[in-house]
Amino acid sequence: MAKELWKGNEAIAEAAIRAGCDCFFGYPITPQSEVPEYMSLHMPEHGKVFVQSESEVAAINMVYGAAGSGMRAMTSSSSPGISLKQEGITYLAGAELPAVIVNCMRGGPGLGTIQPGQGDYYQATRGGGNGDYRTVVLAPSNIQEAVDFTQEAFDIADQYRNPVMVVCDGLIGQMMEPIEWRELPKRNLAPKDWATTGKHGRDHTNVVNSLFIDPNECDVHNDHLAAKYAEMEKNEVRWDEHNCEDAEVIITAYGTPARIALTAIEQLREEGVKAGLFRPITLWPFPEKALHDLAAKPQVKAFVDVEMSSTGQMIDDVRLAVEGQKPISYLGHAGGVMPTVEEMVEAAKKALKEVK
Repeated sequence: MAKELWKGNEAIAEAAIRAGCDCFFGYPITPQSEVPEYMSLHMPEHGKVFVQSESEVAAINMVYGAAGSGMRAMTSSSSPGISLKQEGITYLAGAELPAVIVNCMRGGPGLGTIQPGQGDYYQATRGGGNGDYRTVVLAPSNIQEAVDFTQEAFDIADQYRNPVMVVCDGLIGQMMEPIEWRELPKRNLAPKDWATTGKHGRDHTNVVNSLFIDPNECDVHNDHLAAKYAEMEKNEVRWDEHNCEDAEVIITAYGTPARIALTAIEQLREEGVKAGLFRPITLWPFPEKALHDLAAKPQVKAFVDVEMSSTGQMIDDVRLAVEGQKPISYLGHAGGVMPTVEEMVEAAKKALKEVK
């Protein structure tokens, strides 16, 4: 199959169209503005709906309405914009509505910078909205994965009736790479007989709601959601390992830092240091058991967590998974500053030196 050169954000938008996205609601913000720009041009060509909303709050609530009527609905934004969508995302989760949310992350906090960042890890994996809810979080490290994950996100959302997030740092959204458009395996999805599309021969009208005034009913609903999240943890966890079979020091990273780490590992091995990479693909559910089992191997001496974040966020999940079996050090920058190959090499050597 021939490869085509695509820009990250535009490839994400085209992937959503090919996945059957019916409605896109969004608002421009750097560095993701090419997503709504592309959608505004091409969604009408396919008879689909594009709306540039008056705000991010409006956009996510439009997603709620479209998803409630059974449409495949999507929005995208960048860090501060996703913050504004958090109330709507918890409503979607509480009402069990499928939707796809793309975050092309930039540096923060606040308005921060328009340069790439990874400071939204907590926001994506812990949920910035209220209540006990979860979203599957897919983290591509290249544009091919961004395309594939975006397409699959719609099926995951429909399968579990739950929002799914695709998070990539701004560099992945702005860079260009060759990709293949390929058919992905389709999931066996149930009909959306819960959607608010009229009675259609039923003796009742469907109601979409996240409000449960009675505490016992709300408790039962939360138990139901928790069981669904457990199914996600069972079925959707993904990760990638590179040169971990004999590694003494392992770098944990996702997104662009994981790409840089591959070069660092190559350089370390040329210098006789056995280094490997553990890359979570689902930030939630986090590949906790896989990392725990890796840490238990006797040849593994230390971990170095690398993020585009000032003090680290994924490192908390790394620590929880490793459970104190091996020491974990941190290397990171914020504000769009990329960790370099040289810094990773030095951090890995230092981590090994400190345990020997």
